[in-house]
Amino acid sequence: MNFQINIESHTPLVPIADLEEAAMVFLTHIGYLPKGYEPRTSANSVKESVPFRLFFDCFLGRMDKVWTIEQLAHRLKTTKPTIYRHINKLKSIDLLEEASSSDKGNRKGYRIRYGNLTKAWNFVESHVEITMENYRKSIDHIQSLTEKKK
Repeated sequence: MNFQINIESHTPLVPIADLEEAAMVFLTHIGYLPKGYEPRTSANSVKESVPFRLFFDCFLGRMDKVWTIEQLAHRLKTTKPTIYRHINKLKSIDLLEEASSSDKGNRKGYRIRYGNLTKAWNFVESHVEITMENYRKSIDHIQSLTEKKK
């Protein structure tokens, strides 16, 4: 799976005292929750939506727990394909890791990488740095080709 994250300039969320609000704004900034997100379910707000509850209630709320797809679908009262769609978004950001769940015979599950959001974010930052270095190499190459053409 390709690493994918939105990078946009913004002020730190430090003034926001409410954890849910800070998480929602952050998830929008990095592209997990699209701007102007309209839930497709009976949710009345983004905070009630499956993608937000998946991240906030399950992964952030229990970083120590490895969640199976079935557990997540049951907890969030949705389908497994819906859970997979949102899991794949979080995996593309590289915030999640696959691990064996101790429930029901070591089935595959997911959790915040390293069971710690700060450590998981260090992993994301490394990916961003490598990606930016590759962009730099591409730009330098394009510049070089442009100069050769002249």
